[in-house]
Amino acid sequence: MTAIEYGRNILIIDAGVMFPEYDMLGIDLVIPDYTEYLKDKKDYVRGIVVTHGHEDHIGALPFLLKEVNVPVYATQLTAGLIKIKLQKHQLSSQVAINVVKTGQRVWVGGLFDVEFFHVCHSIPDATGLAIRTPIGLIVHTGDFKFDYTPTWGYPPDFGALARFGAEGTLVLLSDSTNADNPGFTPSEKTVDEGLDNVFRQAKGRIIFATFGSLISRIQQIINAAARHGRVVAVEGRSLEENTEHAQELGYLNIPPGVLMGLPSLMKRPDNQVVIIATGSQGEPSAALGRMAQGKHRHIKVKPGDTVVMSSRVIPGNEQMVGRAINKLFQRGARVFYGKQEHVHVSGHASQEELKLLLNLVKPRYFIPVHGELRHLHAHAELARKQGIADENIFVLENGMTVEFDEKGARLTERVPGGWVFVDGSGIGDIGPQVLRDREVLSQDGFVLAVVRLNSKTGAVIDRPKIITRGFVFVKENLDLIERAEEEVVAGLHADGKDPHNTIRKTLSELLYSETQRQPMVLPVVIEE
Repeated sequence: MTAIEYGRNILIIDAGVMFPEYDMLGIDLVIPDYTEYLKDKKDYVRGIVVTHGHEDHIGALPFLLKEVNVPVYATQLTAGLIKIKLQKHQLSSQVAINVVKTGQRVWVGGLFDVEFFHVCHSIPDATGLAIRTPIGLIVHTGDFKFDYTPTWGYPPDFGALARFGAEGTLVLLSDSTNADNPGFTPSEKTVDEGLDNVFRQAKGRIIFATFGSLISRIQQIINAAARHGRVVAVEGRSLEENTEHAQELGYLNIPPGVLMGLPSLMKRPDNQVVIIATGSQGEPSAALGRMAQGKHRHIKVKPGDTVVMSSRVIPGNEQMVGRAINKLFQRGARVFYGKQEHVHVSGHASQEELKLLLNLVKPRYFIPVHGELRHLHAHAELARKQGIADENIFVLENGMTVEFDEKGARLTERVPGGWVFVDGSGIGDIGPQVLRDREVLSQDGFVLAVVRLNSKTGAVIDRPKIITRGFVFVKENLDLIERAEEEVVAGLHADGKDPHNTIRKTLSELLYSETQRQPMVLPVVIEE
């Protein structure tokens, strides 16, 4: 999510979600923390422009649009995927979504002149943005790669990029996801050959795991199934919704009789069956995750099945994906993942494409975007080698602001920014402290100490009751539990001014000295 601010006018580019990292226990989604920045500026927002329909670019829109009800501008497929999200949040009737075409220019808020130009990515209808402001031209690539043989549409609009360079680009914001990857990113067409190899080798069912919004890959799988005489079902709510909507809008071309419902598919012989499922990131609750655990209601993975992980593993999800792959192997499936058999290619530009973009656009200033910090720095180094002065390159972290005027550009005051955690129906009510507590509970468990005190004298009534979960097996550690009870009584006799703190300190020190573990200690004091 990027905000461009001029005077009392703000244009927002994208609003996506992040997959929870491995230590974000119990968190469903992570969205940008725009609350402090927009708190006094909600009336300044003139519109939101969206580059494409992947979750990391549109997933936070329902949350943002509850705060600022402004027009949204997107191409047809992207707009359709946004509408699905807004319907789930009962916002579809409240938000104006303007469908644009590549090559079109729109005035947003009467100040920002936004031109949408065609780029290639792993989803149809992806665009970059040329934003003309009173200070100069801003070019934002969105996610892109230079694919000369895309599976959908036509190659990138190199003419537009050259035109921006000739016009004079103030600043380029460019996709950095593959900035540490040498050479060129292979074309989406190379996946067709890899899929054919998988279909030729597979003796039984083929199960593909991919993102719900990876429409181009869904088309390729359906085409391969049709060539090899198989039928296809999609499993997973986001896949089903996106497939249906893309088909309605004409972005999926499905031969008659190839796509069918899962119950009908299960009646076919295994060597005629293809299933496209959610869960490419190893999420336990997604369709593939439930198959791997043997918890799926209709599909039981068995020997003879072939499972294909046809998507990129998002950094931080390697452990979950690896665990899912191991369980699939354990159930007898043959699993293709990573770069095996060319069943997936990245949708992001590698180093040689990024160099070409820099030379076409010729920006005065450069800001690498999209990717982890290491990718941004790798992209910045590429820009230096292409002749952009070091002082004209800005590697930004969340909340950092760059100010442009007639005199030049500079880093200015950092605004509050970061992450907001979505946990169930709660938005932002889970913070770092709660996550730290969850981490402690997951590692060392907790110890609950229930102590009854005389309300007048403060004396302990009976022995304390020690309850543990996830710490030790009580029946094998009765001596430790009894000693803990005695230590609590002794501590309260010695210092009963703050019983809660005394109990917590006494137990924490004892349990660590005996076990080298640090469970969460929860004192419960009952005064009678």
